[in-house]
Amino acid sequence: MKITVDEEKCCGAGQCVLIAPEVFDQRDEDGIVVLLDAAPPADRHEGVRESADLCPAAAIHLHEDA
Repeated sequence: MKITVDEEKCCGAGQCVLIAPEVFDQRDEDGIVVLLDAAPPADRHEGVRESADLCPAAAIHLHEDA
């Protein structure tokens, strides 16, 4: 799995950080998502998928390995 984020779409809701804090963080000044791990290990994929599904701005994009 590879992850990309669209910072311009991010609204700073922080759901991703609550669900997968090992993969996502937020900038202090505006709450915009910071991607900590663009290729997380398999044991974190479920949380990343949930984060992408719940992102209100659809700013998280997943590229699943075939």
